[in-house]
Amino acid sequence: MATAKKKQEEAVEEVVVTETPIVEAVTEKPEVEETEAEEKATAKAGKRSAKAIAEAEEKQAKEERKASDAEADEKPKQKSKATRSRLERQGKNFRKAAEQIEKDKAYGLGEALGLAIKTSPVKFDATVELHINLNVDPRHADQNIRDNLVLPAGTGKSIRVAVFADEGAEGADISGVEALIKQLDKGVMDFDILIATPANMPKLGKYARALGPRGLMPNPKSGTVTTDVAKAVSEAKAGRVEYRVDSTGIVHLGIGKVSFGPAKLEENARAVFASIKSNKPASVKSTYVKAIHLTTTMGPSMNVAVNEL
Repeated sequence: MATAKKKQEEAVEEVVVTETPIVEAVTEKPEVEETEAEEKATAKAGKRSAKAIAEAEEKQAKEERKASDAEADEKPKQKSKATRSRLERQGKNFRKAAEQIEKDKAYGLGEALGLAIKTSPVKFDATVELHINLNVDPRHADQNIRDNLVLPAGTGKSIRVAVFADEGAEGADISGVEALIKQLDKGVMDFDILIATPANMPKLGKYARALGPRGLMPNPKSGTVTTDVAKAVSEAKAGRVEYRVDSTGIVHLGIGKVSFGPAKLEENARAVFASIKSNKPASVKSTYVKAIHLTTTMGPSMNVAVNEL
C-alpha cells in the first residue's frame, strides 16, 4: 500500500513539472501577438511604410521649427499712414494754383476764364478745355449729340490738311489721290485732317482700319466728305472742331490757348455753348446741362455756372 501511494505521488509531481512550461507559454502569448500587430501596422511600401512614417515625422518637426522661428522673428506691425487726398498727391505748383480756386463756388464764364489763365501751372502755352456734363443717354440715337463748328478765334493749333481728290485744293498741305495712296500704303499719315470727295471715298475703304482709330477717316457729319473742297480746307485751317458726347454723356472740347486771353476764349466758349444748346434733343424735358467745368492742360478745374449755357 505504501509503495502504491508513493508511486501515485511521484506521478502527480511529474504532471506538475510537465505542465509548468505550458503555463509559461500561455502567459507569453499576448506579447507575441503585440509584436505581430506592430509588424502588420508597418507596411513594406506606401504611406504606412517605415520610410514614409519617418519622412512624415521629419516634415512635421520641420514645420514646427519654422513656426517657432517665425514667431521669434516676427516684428511689431507698423501703423500705416493715412491715405493722402488727390490734391495732396499733386505737385507743388498745382497745389499753389488750386489754392486760388474755391471748390464749391460756381464761377461766371468770364471770371472762370480769367482764373484759368492765371492758375495755369505749366511753362508752355496750355490748352483751355471745356467739359460739359449733359443729361442725355448716348445709347439713344436722338440723344447721341454730335456736331462740328468753326471757332471764331481759331484753335491756336497749326493744322495740316490733306485732300483726297482728283484735283488739288488751294491751301491744302497734301492733295491728290495717287500721292495720298502712296503715303497710306507705307503707313505714313502726316496730316491732322483728311478731306475727301464722295466719288473717291470707296478708294479709302481699305485704309479704314488705319485711319478710323486715329479719327482721320472722312465723315459727312464732320464736314470732311464734301464736293466743296476749297471751303472745307479754309474752315479746317480757320479752326473747325468736332465734338461728341462720350459714353457717360460728357462733351470734352478744347476752346483755344491760354495766350488767346479771356476775350477770345469767351468768344469761342459762347460759340460752343450755342451749338450744344441748338442740338438739345426733343426727348429731354428736364434739365439739359448738369455741370460745366473749365480747366487748362495740367491745371486745376473749376465749376462754371450752368446758367451760362
